[in-house]
Amino acid sequence: MRTYMAKNTDVVRKWYVVDAEGVALGRLASKVAAVLRGKNKPIFTPNVDTGDYVIIINTDKVVLTGKKLEKKYYRYHTGHIGGLKEIQYKTLMKEKSDVAVYEAVKGMLPKNSLGRKMIKKLKVYKGPEHNQEAQKPEPLKLN
Repeated sequence: MRTYMAKNTDVVRKWYVVDAEGVALGRLASKVAAVLRGKNKPIFTPNVDTGDYVIIINTDKVVLTGKKLEKKYYRYHTGHIGGLKEIQYKTLMKEKSDVAVYEAVKGMLPKNSLGRKMIKKLKVYKGPEHNQEAQKPEPLKLN
């Protein structure tokens, strides 16, 4: 049997919209990362970007289970000496919930040039409105 290898010209991209209200952050990120990679398609090829565009709305209503709001920290470095910063997820979800969702999805993609190309297909919004109505996105089921 021959193995099918997709080419960039074979890929047809669709737009999906995901309502993140009441969904756990990790479960949402893993499902969205799979769609961005193209793992939900029969033409999935690991070395080709076969994924679709994803719009995530209502990120301010994402849920973290357990005591993660108090115990989990978002860490980043400013680039200066001693510039490691920590933000508790309780304050991060209040102020920048879109950044928390974006970073969670980004962490589940490959750490190479293909992953950097895939993350550009993700659009994240805090509220229920988004700017991609012209693309006619379909709702994505998170089972």
